[in-house]
Amino acid sequence: MFKKILIANRGEIAVRIARTCRELGITTVAVYSEADLSSPHLYAADEAICIGPAPASASYLDAESIITAARKTGARAIHPGYGFLSENPTFARLVRDAGLTFIGPTPESLAAVGNKIFARQTAAQLGVPVIPALENPSRAPMVLRDQVHALGYPLLIKAASGGGGKGMRIVRQEKDLAEAVAAAEREALAAFAEGTVYLERYLERPRHIEVQVLGDKHGTLIHLGERECSIQRRYQKILEETPSLAVSERLREEITAAAITVAQAAAYYNAGTVEFILDNQGRFYFLEVNARLQVEHPITEWVTGLDLVREQIFVAAGERLGRTQKEIQGRGHAFECRIYAEDPAHGFLPSPGKVLSWYAPSGPGVRVDAGVESHTEVSVYYDPLIAKISTWGQDREQARRRMGTALRQCAVLGLTTNIAFLLDLLDHPSFITGETHTGFIPEHFSHWQPQSTTHVQEAALAAVLSQSQHSLVTAKAGKVTAVTPWQQLGGWRLGT
Repeated sequence: MFKKILIANRGEIAVRIARTCRELGITTVAVYSEADLSSPHLYAADEAICIGPAPASASYLDAESIITAARKTGARAIHPGYGFLSENPTFARLVRDAGLTFIGPTPESLAAVGNKIFARQTAAQLGVPVIPALENPSRAPMVLRDQVHALGYPLLIKAASGGGGKGMRIVRQEKDLAEAVAAAEREALAAFAEGTVYLERYLERPRHIEVQVLGDKHGTLIHLGERECSIQRRYQKILEETPSLAVSERLREEITAAAITVAQAAAYYNAGTVEFILDNQGRFYFLEVNARLQVEHPITEWVTGLDLVREQIFVAAGERLGRTQKEIQGRGHAFECRIYAEDPAHGFLPSPGKVLSWYAPSGPGVRVDAGVESHTEVSVYYDPLIAKISTWGQDREQARRRMGTALRQCAVLGLTTNIAFLLDLLDHPSFITGETHTGFIPEHFSHWQPQSTTHVQEAALAAVLSQSQHSLVTAKAGKVTAVTPWQQLGGWRLGT
Protein backbone atom coordinates (compact mmCIF):
# COMPACT_ATOMS: atom_id res chain seq x y z
CA MET A 1 0.00 0.00 0.00
CA PHE A 2 1.13 3.55 -0.73
CA LYS A 3 2.64 5.47 2.18
CA LYS A 4 2.12 8.91 0.63
CA ILE A 5 -0.33 10.15 -2.02
CA LEU A 6 -0.36 13.53 -3.76
CA ILE A 7 -3.85 14.88 -4.47
CA ALA A 8 -3.75 16.70 -7.80
CA ASN A 9 -6.91 18.72 -7.22
CA ARG A 10 -8.54 21.29 -4.97
CA GLY A 11 -11.78 22.05 -3.14
CA GLU A 12 -14.20 19.51 -1.75
CA ILE A 13 -12.86 16.53 -3.73
CA ALA A 14 -9.34 17.08 -2.36
CA VAL A 15 -10.76 17.24 1.18
CA ARG A 16 -12.76 14.09 0.56
CA ILE A 17 -9.76 12.11 -0.79
CA ALA A 18 -7.61 13.24 2.15
CA ARG A 19 -10.25 11.98 4.58
CA THR A 20 -10.16 8.43 3.22
CA CYS A 21 -6.35 8.46 3.09
CA ARG A 22 -6.23 9.44 6.76
CA GLU A 23 -8.48 6.50 7.61
CA LEU A 24 -6.06 4.22 5.76
CA GLY A 25 -3.02 5.70 7.48
CA ILE A 26 -1.72 7.21 4.24
CA THR A 27 0.08 10.57 4.34
CA THR A 28 -1.30 13.12 1.86
CA VAL A 29 0.15 16.05 -0.04
CA ALA A 30 -2.10 18.90 -1.17
CA VAL A 31 -1.19 21.07 -4.12
CA TYR A 32 -2.40 24.64 -4.40
CA SER A 33 -2.22 27.69 -6.61
CA GLU A 34 -1.47 31.18 -5.37
CA ALA A 35 -5.23 31.87 -5.42
CA ASP A 36 -5.85 28.98 -3.01
CA LEU A 37 -3.50 30.11 -0.27
CA SER A 38 -6.27 29.83 2.34
CA SER A 39 -8.27 26.94 0.87
CA PRO A 40 -9.48 24.31 3.38
CA HIS A 41 -8.04 21.48 1.28
CA LEU A 42 -4.54 22.57 2.34
CA TYR A 43 -5.00 21.70 5.98
CA ALA A 44 -7.10 18.63 5.22
CA ALA A 45 -3.83 17.14 3.99
CA ASP A 46 -0.61 16.49 5.92
CA GLU A 47 1.57 18.61 3.63
CA ALA A 48 0.95 21.36 1.09
CA ILE A 49 3.02 22.63 -1.81
CA CYS A 50 2.42 25.52 -4.20
CA ILE A 51 2.43 24.60 -7.89
CA GLY A 52 1.95 27.96 -9.60
CA PRO A 53 -0.11 31.10 -10.12
CA ALA A 54 -3.89 31.36 -10.03
CA PRO A 55 -4.89 30.40 -13.61
CA ALA A 56 -5.52 26.65 -13.79
CA SER A 57 -3.43 26.43 -16.96
CA ALA A 58 -0.39 27.50 -14.91
CA SER A 59 -1.10 25.34 -11.85
CA TYR A 60 -3.71 22.57 -11.64
CA LEU A 61 -3.36 21.82 -15.38
CA ASP A 62 0.45 21.95 -15.32
CA ALA A 63 1.39 18.27 -15.44
CA GLU A 64 5.10 18.82 -15.01
CA SER A 65 4.62 20.99 -11.89
CA ILE A 66 2.39 18.34 -10.30
CA ILE A 67 4.84 15.51 -11.00
CA THR A 68 7.71 17.65 -9.71
CA ALA A 69 5.71 18.28 -6.52
CA ALA A 70 5.19 14.53 -6.08
CA ARG A 71 8.91 13.89 -6.43
CA LYS A 72 9.86 16.67 -4.01
CA THR A 73 7.51 15.40 -1.32
CA GLY A 74 8.19 11.70 -1.82
CA ALA A 75 4.65 10.80 -2.88
CA ARG A 76 4.48 7.48 -4.72
CA ALA A 77 0.99 7.89 -6.20
CA ILE A 78 -1.19 10.69 -7.57
CA HIS A 79 -4.96 10.87 -7.19
CA PRO A 80 -6.38 13.28 -9.81
CA GLY A 81 -9.88 13.67 -8.35
CA TYR A 82 -12.24 14.85 -11.10
CA GLY A 83 -11.87 17.60 -13.68
CA PHE A 84 -8.49 19.17 -14.44
CA LEU A 85 -6.11 16.34 -15.52
CA SER A 86 -8.20 13.40 -14.30
CA GLU A 87 -9.07 12.12 -17.79
CA ASN A 88 -5.94 13.25 -19.60
CA PRO A 89 -4.08 10.24 -21.06
CA THR A 90 -0.91 12.29 -21.56
CA PHE A 91 -0.81 13.16 -17.86
CA ALA A 92 -1.47 9.54 -16.84
CA ARG A 93 1.39 8.45 -19.12
CA LEU A 94 3.76 11.07 -17.66
CA VAL A 95 2.90 9.87 -14.16
CA ARG A 96 3.67 6.29 -15.14
CA ASP A 97 6.89 7.27 -16.91
CA ALA A 98 7.99 9.08 -13.75
CA GLY A 99 7.74 5.79 -11.86
CA LEU A 100 4.62 6.90 -9.97
CA THR A 101 1.14 5.36 -9.81
CA PHE A 102 -1.84 7.11 -11.38
CA ILE A 103 -4.95 6.35 -9.30
CA GLY A 104 -7.26 5.82 -12.23
CA PRO A 105 -7.42 3.82 -15.45
CA THR A 106 -4.44 3.27 -17.74
CA PRO A 107 -3.40 5.91 -20.29
CA GLU A 108 -4.52 3.48 -22.99
CA SER A 109 -8.01 3.15 -21.50
CA LEU A 110 -8.25 6.94 -21.09
CA ALA A 111 -7.36 7.39 -24.75
CA ALA A 112 -9.87 4.72 -25.81
CA VAL A 113 -12.84 6.33 -24.07
CA GLY A 114 -11.73 9.98 -23.97
CA ASN A 115 -12.71 10.81 -27.53
CA LYS A 116 -16.50 10.67 -27.70
CA ILE A 117 -16.59 9.93 -31.42
CA PHE A 118 -14.29 6.94 -31.05
CA ALA A 119 -16.14 5.78 -27.92
CA ARG A 120 -19.54 5.84 -29.64
CA GLN A 121 -18.09 3.98 -32.63
CA THR A 122 -16.79 1.32 -30.26
CA ALA A 123 -20.17 1.08 -28.51
CA ALA A 124 -21.96 0.68 -31.85
CA GLN A 125 -19.59 -2.11 -32.88
CA LEU A 126 -20.40 -3.88 -29.61
CA GLY A 127 -24.13 -3.70 -30.33
CA VAL A 128 -24.85 -1.00 -27.72
CA PRO A 129 -27.47 1.46 -29.03
CA VAL A 130 -26.15 4.89 -30.03
CA ILE A 131 -27.99 8.05 -31.13
CA PRO A 132 -27.83 8.71 -34.91
CA ALA A 133 -25.02 11.20 -35.53
CA LEU A 134 -22.88 13.00 -38.07
CA GLU A 135 -19.38 12.24 -36.83
CA ASN A 136 -17.36 14.18 -39.41
CA PRO A 137 -19.28 17.37 -40.24
CA SER A 138 -18.01 19.52 -43.09
CA ARG A 139 -16.87 23.06 -42.43
CA ALA A 140 -18.31 24.18 -45.76
CA PRO A 141 -21.80 25.56 -44.94
CA MET A 142 -23.51 24.22 -48.09
CA VAL A 143 -22.00 20.74 -47.71
CA LEU A 144 -22.85 20.73 -43.99
CA ARG A 145 -26.45 21.63 -44.77
CA ASP A 146 -26.74 18.61 -47.08
CA GLN A 147 -25.07 16.31 -44.55
CA VAL A 148 -27.49 17.33 -41.82
CA HIS A 149 -30.53 16.82 -44.04
CA ALA A 150 -30.49 13.07 -43.41
CA LEU A 151 -30.00 13.54 -39.66
CA GLY A 152 -32.89 15.98 -39.25
CA TYR A 153 -33.69 18.70 -36.73
CA PRO A 154 -33.43 19.39 -33.87
CA LEU A 155 -29.83 18.35 -33.44
CA LEU A 156 -27.17 18.68 -30.77
CA ILE A 157 -23.61 19.84 -31.45
CA LYS A 158 -21.10 18.25 -29.07
CA ALA A 159 -17.38 18.55 -28.45
CA ALA A 160 -15.49 15.32 -29.15
CA SER A 161 -13.32 15.87 -26.07
CA GLY A 162 -13.99 17.13 -22.57
CA GLY A 163 -17.30 17.56 -20.79
CA GLY A 164 -19.21 19.84 -18.46
CA GLY A 165 -21.44 21.13 -21.25
CA LYS A 166 -18.62 22.97 -23.01
CA GLY A 167 -18.94 23.02 -26.80
CA MET A 168 -22.61 22.03 -26.80
CA ARG A 169 -25.35 23.75 -28.79
CA ILE A 170 -28.93 22.81 -29.70
CA VAL A 171 -29.89 23.72 -33.28
CA ARG A 172 -33.53 23.70 -34.31
CA GLN A 173 -33.37 25.54 -37.63
CA GLU A 174 -31.08 25.35 -40.65
CA LYS A 175 -30.34 29.09 -40.59
CA ASP A 176 -28.60 28.72 -37.21
CA LEU A 177 -26.50 25.69 -38.11
CA ALA A 178 -23.22 27.13 -39.47
CA GLU A 179 -22.78 29.74 -36.75
CA ALA A 180 -23.67 27.24 -34.00
CA VAL A 181 -21.05 24.78 -35.25
CA ALA A 182 -18.42 27.54 -35.40
CA ALA A 183 -19.30 28.74 -31.89
CA ALA A 184 -19.17 25.20 -30.48
CA GLU A 185 -15.75 24.67 -32.05
CA ARG A 186 -14.42 27.89 -30.53
CA GLU A 187 -15.72 27.03 -27.08
CA ALA A 188 -14.35 23.47 -27.24
CA LEU A 189 -10.95 24.72 -28.40
CA ALA A 190 -10.77 27.22 -25.54
CA ALA A 191 -11.84 24.67 -22.92
CA PHE A 192 -10.01 21.54 -24.06
CA ALA A 193 -7.40 22.72 -26.60
CA GLU A 194 -9.27 20.50 -29.07
CA GLY A 195 -12.01 21.97 -31.26
CA THR A 196 -13.40 18.86 -32.94
CA VAL A 197 -17.20 18.60 -32.75
CA TYR A 198 -19.83 16.22 -34.04
CA LEU A 199 -23.61 16.39 -34.46
CA GLU A 200 -26.22 14.13 -32.87
CA ARG A 201 -29.96 13.94 -33.30
CA TYR A 202 -31.42 15.81 -30.33
CA LEU A 203 -33.85 13.86 -28.17
CA GLU A 204 -36.63 15.89 -26.58
CA ARG A 205 -37.21 15.50 -22.83
CA PRO A 206 -34.76 12.62 -22.28
CA ARG A 207 -33.43 11.39 -18.95
CA HIS A 208 -29.72 11.25 -18.19
CA ILE A 209 -28.84 7.87 -16.67
CA GLU A 210 -25.32 6.81 -15.72
CA VAL A 211 -23.90 3.53 -14.45
CA GLN A 212 -21.05 3.43 -11.93
CA VAL A 213 -18.49 0.75 -12.77
CA LEU A 214 -15.54 -0.47 -10.73
CA GLY A 215 -12.78 -2.82 -11.81
CA ASP A 216 -9.42 -4.17 -10.68
CA LYS A 217 -6.24 -5.09 -12.52
CA HIS A 218 -7.09 -8.79 -12.34
CA GLY A 219 -10.06 -8.71 -14.70
CA THR A 220 -12.92 -8.22 -12.24
CA LEU A 221 -15.38 -5.57 -13.40
CA ILE A 222 -18.65 -4.86 -11.62
CA HIS A 223 -21.32 -2.16 -11.60
CA LEU A 224 -22.75 -0.33 -8.60
CA GLY A 225 -26.14 0.51 -10.07
CA GLU A 226 -27.39 3.60 -11.83
CA ARG A 227 -27.77 7.28 -10.97
CA GLU A 228 -30.19 9.71 -12.55
CA CYS A 229 -28.68 13.10 -13.36
CA SER A 230 -31.46 14.71 -15.38
CA ILE A 231 -31.74 17.96 -13.39
CA GLN A 232 -29.25 20.18 -15.21
CA ARG A 233 -28.59 23.80 -16.05
CA ARG A 234 -26.34 24.65 -19.00
CA TYR A 235 -25.86 20.89 -19.52
CA GLN A 236 -24.32 20.64 -16.04
CA LYS A 237 -25.84 18.59 -13.25
CA ILE A 238 -26.98 20.21 -10.02
CA LEU A 239 -29.16 17.47 -8.48
CA GLU A 240 -28.71 13.70 -8.74
CA GLU A 241 -30.39 10.66 -7.26
CA THR A 242 -30.10 6.89 -7.06
CA PRO A 243 -31.84 4.70 -7.98
CA SER A 244 -33.81 6.18 -10.89
CA LEU A 245 -37.59 5.90 -10.81
CA ALA A 246 -37.51 5.48 -14.60
CA VAL A 247 -35.38 2.33 -14.51
CA SER A 248 -37.25 -0.94 -14.11
CA GLU A 249 -35.48 -4.13 -13.05
CA ARG A 250 -35.42 -5.35 -16.64
CA LEU A 251 -34.05 -2.05 -17.94
CA ARG A 252 -31.49 -2.03 -15.12
CA GLU A 253 -30.22 -5.42 -16.23
CA GLU A 254 -29.95 -4.25 -19.84
CA ILE A 255 -28.33 -0.88 -19.23
CA THR A 256 -25.81 -2.15 -16.65
CA ALA A 257 -24.87 -5.03 -18.97
CA ALA A 258 -24.25 -2.49 -21.74
CA ALA A 259 -22.07 -0.43 -19.39
CA ILE A 260 -19.95 -3.45 -18.48
CA THR A 261 -19.61 -4.38 -22.17
CA VAL A 262 -18.28 -0.92 -23.07
CA ALA A 263 -15.90 -0.86 -20.08
CA GLN A 264 -14.54 -4.32 -20.85
CA ALA A 265 -13.83 -3.32 -24.45
CA ALA A 266 -11.63 -0.50 -23.14
CA ALA A 267 -9.82 -2.86 -20.72
CA TYR A 268 -11.06 -0.55 -18.00
CA TYR A 269 -10.19 -0.73 -14.32
CA ASN A 270 -10.56 1.58 -11.31
CA ALA A 271 -13.72 3.74 -10.96
CA GLY A 272 -15.60 5.13 -13.95
CA THR A 273 -19.04 5.99 -15.22
CA VAL A 274 -20.77 4.92 -18.43
CA GLU A 275 -23.43 7.43 -19.38
CA PHE A 276 -26.66 6.93 -21.30
CA ILE A 277 -29.65 8.87 -22.55
CA LEU A 278 -33.11 7.40 -21.92
CA ASP A 279 -35.84 8.56 -24.30
CA ASN A 280 -39.50 8.95 -23.37
CA GLN A 281 -40.27 5.49 -24.77
CA GLY A 282 -37.83 3.89 -22.33
CA ARG A 283 -35.11 3.20 -24.92
CA PHE A 284 -31.53 3.86 -23.88
CA TYR A 285 -28.58 5.08 -25.94
CA PHE A 286 -24.87 5.21 -25.13
CA LEU A 287 -23.61 8.72 -24.48
CA GLU A 288 -20.00 8.65 -23.23
CA VAL A 289 -17.61 7.32 -20.60
CA ASN A 290 -16.36 9.48 -17.74
CA ALA A 291 -13.10 7.78 -16.85
CA ARG A 292 -12.79 9.09 -13.30
CA LEU A 293 -14.56 9.52 -10.01
CA GLN A 294 -17.76 11.50 -10.49
CA VAL A 295 -18.87 14.55 -8.51
CA GLU A 296 -22.01 12.66 -7.51
CA HIS A 297 -20.26 9.52 -6.21
CA PRO A 298 -21.50 10.08 -2.58
CA ILE A 299 -25.02 8.91 -3.42
CA THR A 300 -23.67 5.60 -4.73
CA GLU A 301 -21.65 5.30 -1.52
CA TRP A 302 -24.85 5.91 0.48
CA VAL A 303 -26.81 3.06 -1.13
CA THR A 304 -23.97 0.53 -1.48
CA GLY A 305 -22.03 1.22 1.73
CA LEU A 306 -18.75 1.37 -0.20
CA ASP A 307 -16.03 4.02 -0.02
CA LEU A 308 -15.21 4.53 -3.69
CA VAL A 309 -11.99 6.43 -2.99
CA ARG A 310 -10.80 3.57 -0.81
CA GLU A 311 -11.63 1.14 -3.62
CA GLN A 312 -9.73 3.31 -6.10
CA ILE A 313 -6.62 3.34 -3.94
CA PHE A 314 -6.66 -0.42 -3.32
CA VAL A 315 -7.19 -1.18 -7.01
CA ALA A 316 -4.35 1.17 -8.00
CA ALA A 317 -2.10 -0.65 -5.52
CA GLY A 318 -2.83 -3.92 -7.31
CA GLU A 319 -5.32 -5.37 -4.85
CA ARG A 320 -8.34 -7.40 -5.94
CA LEU A 321 -11.81 -5.95 -5.46
CA GLY A 322 -12.70 -8.81 -3.16
CA ARG A 323 -16.41 -8.70 -3.97
CA THR A 324 -18.65 -10.08 -6.66
CA GLN A 325 -21.58 -8.54 -8.50
CA LYS A 326 -24.02 -10.56 -6.43
CA GLU A 327 -22.64 -9.06 -3.25
CA ILE A 328 -23.52 -5.52 -4.37
CA GLN A 329 -26.99 -4.73 -3.06
CA GLY A 330 -28.48 -1.25 -3.21
CA ARG A 331 -30.29 -0.11 -0.08
CA GLY A 332 -32.67 2.82 0.16
CA HIS A 333 -32.56 6.03 -1.86
CA ALA A 334 -30.12 8.96 -1.97
CA PHE A 335 -30.01 12.51 -3.34
CA GLU A 336 -27.18 14.95 -3.91
CA CYS A 337 -27.55 18.71 -4.33
CA ARG A 338 -24.66 20.86 -5.47
CA ILE A 339 -24.48 24.24 -3.77
CA TYR A 340 -22.95 26.80 -6.10
CA ALA A 341 -21.99 30.44 -5.73
CA GLU A 342 -24.26 31.49 -8.57
CA ASP A 343 -27.42 33.48 -9.26
CA PRO A 344 -30.28 31.30 -10.59
CA ALA A 345 -32.44 34.40 -11.10
CA HIS A 346 -29.95 35.78 -13.63
CA GLY A 347 -28.97 32.88 -15.84
CA PHE A 348 -26.99 31.04 -13.15
CA LEU A 349 -24.15 33.53 -13.44
CA PRO A 350 -21.27 32.76 -11.07
CA SER A 351 -21.05 34.97 -7.98
CA PRO A 352 -17.52 34.51 -6.62
CA GLY A 353 -16.29 36.30 -3.54
CA LYS A 354 -15.63 35.87 0.16
CA VAL A 355 -17.67 33.48 2.28
CA LEU A 356 -18.44 35.58 5.35
CA SER A 357 -19.86 32.60 7.16
CA TRP A 358 -20.51 28.96 6.30
CA TYR A 359 -22.77 26.74 8.36
CA ALA A 360 -23.09 23.08 7.34
CA PRO A 361 -26.21 21.03 8.12
CA SER A 362 -26.17 17.76 10.03
CA GLY A 363 -28.53 15.02 11.13
CA PRO A 364 -29.42 11.39 10.40
CA GLY A 365 -28.78 10.48 6.78
CA VAL A 366 -27.02 13.78 5.96
CA ARG A 367 -23.53 14.12 4.50
CA VAL A 368 -21.65 17.30 3.62
CA ASP A 369 -18.66 17.50 1.27
CA ALA A 370 -17.48 21.10 1.42
CA GLY A 371 -14.65 23.01 -0.20
CA VAL A 372 -15.06 26.22 1.80
CA GLU A 373 -15.12 27.50 5.35
CA SER A 374 -15.98 30.85 6.84
CA HIS A 375 -13.71 33.61 5.50
CA THR A 376 -12.40 31.61 2.55
CA GLU A 377 -12.79 32.63 -1.06
CA VAL A 378 -14.81 31.26 -3.97
CA SER A 379 -12.33 32.21 -6.66
CA VAL A 380 -13.08 33.64 -10.10
CA TYR A 381 -10.50 31.21 -11.49
CA TYR A 382 -12.31 27.94 -10.75
CA ASP A 383 -15.69 26.26 -10.66
CA PRO A 384 -17.92 28.06 -8.11
CA LEU A 385 -18.92 24.85 -6.30
CA ILE A 386 -19.23 25.53 -2.56
CA ALA A 387 -20.35 22.15 -1.26
CA LYS A 388 -22.30 19.00 -1.98
CA ILE A 389 -25.12 17.97 0.34
CA SER A 390 -26.21 14.35 0.08
CA THR A 391 -28.96 12.57 1.98
CA TRP A 392 -30.10 8.98 2.38
CA GLY A 393 -33.51 7.59 3.24
CA GLN A 394 -35.25 4.24 3.39
CA ASP A 395 -37.25 5.44 0.39
CA ARG A 396 -37.21 8.36 -2.04
CA GLU A 397 -39.62 10.53 -0.08
CA GLN A 398 -37.66 10.25 3.15
CA ALA A 399 -34.42 11.12 1.32
CA ARG A 400 -36.14 14.08 -0.37
CA ARG A 401 -37.53 15.44 2.89
CA ARG A 402 -34.16 15.06 4.57
CA MET A 403 -32.58 17.02 1.75
CA GLY A 404 -35.09 19.82 2.19
CA THR A 405 -34.37 19.96 5.92
CA ALA A 406 -30.61 19.95 5.30
CA LEU A 407 -30.77 22.77 2.76
CA ARG A 408 -32.88 24.88 5.12
CA GLN A 409 -30.24 24.38 7.82
CA CYS A 410 -27.43 25.36 5.45
CA ALA A 411 -26.17 28.95 5.57
CA VAL A 412 -23.75 30.66 3.19
CA LEU A 413 -23.43 34.34 4.00
CA GLY A 414 -21.71 36.85 1.75
CA LEU A 415 -22.47 35.21 -1.59
CA THR A 416 -25.49 34.61 -3.79
CA THR A 417 -26.14 30.87 -3.91
CA ASN A 418 -28.61 28.45 -5.50
CA ILE A 419 -29.95 27.07 -2.19
CA ALA A 420 -33.40 28.67 -2.52
CA PHE A 421 -33.59 27.43 -6.10
CA LEU A 422 -32.74 23.87 -5.05
CA LEU A 423 -35.46 23.98 -2.40
CA ASP A 424 -38.03 25.02 -4.99
CA LEU A 425 -36.84 22.20 -7.27
CA LEU A 426 -37.27 19.63 -4.52
CA ASP A 427 -40.79 20.85 -3.76
CA HIS A 428 -42.02 21.03 -7.36
CA PRO A 429 -44.95 18.60 -7.91
CA SER A 430 -43.37 17.07 -11.02
CA PHE A 431 -40.12 16.44 -9.20
CA ILE A 432 -41.92 14.88 -6.26
CA THR A 433 -43.57 12.39 -8.63
CA GLY A 434 -40.29 11.74 -10.45
CA GLU A 435 -41.30 13.25 -13.81
CA THR A 436 -37.81 14.58 -14.53
CA HIS A 437 -35.88 15.13 -17.77
CA THR A 438 -32.90 17.18 -18.94
CA GLY A 439 -35.15 20.10 -19.89
CA PHE A 440 -36.84 20.21 -16.49
CA ILE A 441 -35.34 23.54 -15.42
CA PRO A 442 -36.09 25.45 -18.65
CA GLU A 443 -39.62 24.00 -18.68
CA HIS A 444 -40.54 24.77 -15.08
CA PHE A 445 -38.12 27.45 -13.87
CA SER A 446 -37.29 29.66 -16.83
CA HIS A 447 -38.46 32.78 -14.97
CA TRP A 448 -37.59 31.75 -11.44
CA GLN A 449 -37.15 34.41 -8.78
CA PRO A 450 -36.51 33.92 -5.05
CA GLN A 451 -39.67 34.20 -3.01
CA SER A 452 -38.18 36.57 -0.44
CA THR A 453 -34.99 38.47 0.28
CA THR A 454 -33.29 38.87 3.62
CA HIS A 455 -30.14 40.71 2.60
CA VAL A 456 -30.31 43.16 5.54
CA GLN A 457 -30.69 40.40 8.11
CA GLU A 458 -27.97 38.33 6.46
CA ALA A 459 -25.56 41.27 6.45
CA ALA A 460 -26.16 41.93 10.15
CA LEU A 461 -25.71 38.26 11.04
CA ALA A 462 -22.59 38.04 8.90
CA ALA A 463 -21.08 41.01 10.73
CA VAL A 464 -21.65 39.34 14.11
CA LEU A 465 -20.29 36.01 12.94
CA SER A 466 -17.34 37.75 11.35
CA GLN A 467 -16.24 38.97 14.78
CA SER A 468 -17.05 35.85 16.78
CA GLN A 469 -15.97 33.04 14.44
CA HIS A 470 -13.14 34.53 12.43
CA SER A 471 -10.47 32.09 11.27
CA LEU A 472 -7.87 32.48 8.61
CA VAL A 473 -5.66 29.82 7.07
CA THR A 474 -2.33 30.52 5.48
CA ALA A 475 0.06 28.15 3.82
CA LYS A 476 3.75 28.84 3.65
CA ALA A 477 6.56 26.50 2.70
CA GLY A 478 4.23 23.52 2.82
CA LYS A 479 3.00 24.24 6.37
CA VAL A 480 -0.51 25.24 7.43
CA THR A 481 -0.98 27.74 10.25
CA ALA A 482 -4.25 28.76 11.93
CA VAL A 483 -4.56 32.44 12.88
CA THR A 484 -7.14 33.11 15.62
CA PRO A 485 -8.86 36.40 16.50
CA TRP A 486 -6.91 36.51 19.80
CA GLN A 487 -3.69 36.92 17.80
CA GLN A 488 -5.12 39.95 15.99
CA LEU A 489 -7.01 42.00 18.62
CA GLY A 490 -3.91 43.76 19.95
CA GLY A 491 -4.14 45.27 23.45
CA TRP A 492 -7.93 45.70 23.58
CA ARG A 493 -9.66 44.09 26.55
CA LEU A 494 -13.10 44.12 28.18
CA GLY A 495 -13.28 46.25 31.36
CA THR A 496 -10.44 48.09 33.07
